Amino acid sequence: MADLLHSTALRWALGIALWSALLALAMFAFVYWQTADYLREELAETLRLEVRAAAADDAAAANRVDTWIAMDPHATHYGGLFGPDGTRRAGNLGAVPDHLARDGDAYRVSATVDLAGRTLQDEIWAAALTLADGRIVVIAHDTDEIDRVKATTLRALGLGLVPTLALSVLGGLLLTSRARRRLAATEAAVAEVMRGDLRRRLPVGGHDDEFDRLTRTVNRMLDEIEHLMGEVRSVGDAVAHDLRTPLTRLRARLERTRSQARSVAEFHEAIDQGLIWIDQTLAMVTAVLRIGEMEDGRRRGAFARVDLGEVAAVAVEFFAPFAEEKDIDLALSVPPGAHVIDGDRDLCFEAVSNLLDNALKFTPLGGRVRAGLERADDAVVVTISDTGPGLPPGERTTVFHRFYRAEAARHRPGHGLGLSLVAAIVKLHGAGVTIRDAPGGGCHVALRFPMAQAAEAQADTGRSGHNPAR
Repeated sequence: MADLLHSTALRWALGIALWSALLALAMFAFVYWQTADYLREELAETLRLEVRAAAADDAAAANRVDTWIAMDPHATHYGGLFGPDGTRRAGNLGAVPDHLARDGDAYRVSATVDLAGRTLQDEIWAAALTLADGRIVVIAHDTDEIDRVKATTLRALGLGLVPTLALSVLGGLLLTSRARRRLAATEAAVAEVMRGDLRRRLPVGGHDDEFDRLTRTVNRMLDEIEHLMGEVRSVGDAVAHDLRTPLTRLRARLERTRSQARSVAEFHEAIDQGLIWIDQTLAMVTAVLRIGEMEDGRRRGAFARVDLGEVAAVAVEFFAPFAEEKDIDLALSVPPGAHVIDGDRDLCFEAVSNLLDNALKFTPLGGRVRAGLERADDAVVVTISDTGPGLPPGERTTVFHRFYRAEAARHRPGHGLGLSLVAAIVKLHGAGVTIRDAPGGGCHVALRFPMAQAAEAQADTGRSGHNPAR
C-alpha cells in the first residue's frame, strides 16, 4: 500500500481525475450559464412584449394587466396600473417597484405583491412603461422558476461530480496499471544489468509506442555498453599480456646481468636493451591513451584547413629511405590543385604514415607501394596500395580493433595498435576507411575525408569555368 501511495501510477490517476473534474466543472458551468441566460432572455422578451401590448391601448391597459395576472394558475404573474401619483388602479402589485426604469425593458427588482389576501415582499422580474396620460403600467413575473433551474443545475453538478471523480480515478488506475507493469519489468531488467548481467535487455512490447521506442533505444545503448565493456576487457588483457612480456624479459635480463656481467660494457648493453623494451612499453601505453583521446573528440578543437596532397608528399618522402633499403618502388600520384579538408594535420600525417609503414612492412623485396589522392564527389580520397600478401575479407574490419594482429603479422614486431590509431583518426574526422584487394595483388586501403566546404565550392567553380579547348 505504501508503494502505491508513492507510485507514479497513483499520481497519474489523481492527475487524470483532477483534469476530468475540471473538465466536468467547465462543462456544467457552460450548461448552467447557457440555460440560465436562455430562460432569463425568454422571460425578459415575454415581459417586454406584454408591457408594450398593455401600453398600446390606454383604455384597455387595466384589462390587459388583469388578463396577464388571471392567465397564470400558479400565481407567478404580477402586474399593476398606477396613476401619475403612484396609486394603484389595477393589478396585484402594491406599488411601482423602486428603481424600476420606465423604458419597457425587464429588470430584477424587489416589489410588494398581494397574493391570496396577503401582502408579501418578493424578488420579481418587471418591465414598465409610462402611458400618454401619465399612468404607469407594470408587467412582472416571479423569479422562482429561474431560481429553481439554477438550484437544479447546481444540485446536478454536485451529484454528478462525485461519480465523475470516482470513475476518473478508476480509469486513471486502469490506464496506468499497464504502464506500471511495464515499468516494473523494466526496473527488474535494469537491476539485473546493474548486477553485472550485461546480456540482459529490457522487454519490448508489440505496440511500437513511445515506451517501445524508448526501450529499443535503451537496448541499443546496452548493446553498445556490452560491446565497449568487451573491448575494455580485451584491451585490458592485451595490455597486461603485452606489458608482461617486455617487463619479464627486462627483469630476467637485469637479474642475469647482475650475476653474470663482468665488465661495464656488458652493464651498458643490458641497460640499453632494457631501455629499448621500456620505450616499446611506453609507446604502446601512449598509443592507447591517444586512441582514447581521439575517440573522446578532444582533438577537434585544433582543426584547421589541411592540404592532404602536401601531407601525403611529406609522408612518402619520410618513408623513401626505408623503401630504398628494401628495394621497394614507392611512388606518389597527386592530381594538380589543392585537396583541402578540415582536420588535424599531425593526425592526418600519422594516419597516412601508419598505412605506408604497414604497406612497406608487408611488401616483399622488389615490390611496389603506391600512394595517391583523388576527388570523389565532395570528398578527398587517400589511397595506399601494395604488392604484399593482402588481407583476407574476414579480417578487413577486425584489423582496426585494438591489439588485433592479422595472421600475417603474428611474427612481426608490433602491438596491433597502428590501424586502431588510423580508425580513431578517421572517426574523429568524420571520414571512412575501406580495405580491398589491390588490382595487381596485395592490399588497397582508401581513406575518404569530407572536403572542406569553401574548398569544395572553389573546386566546383573551377570545374564549371574549365575550358577543355584551352
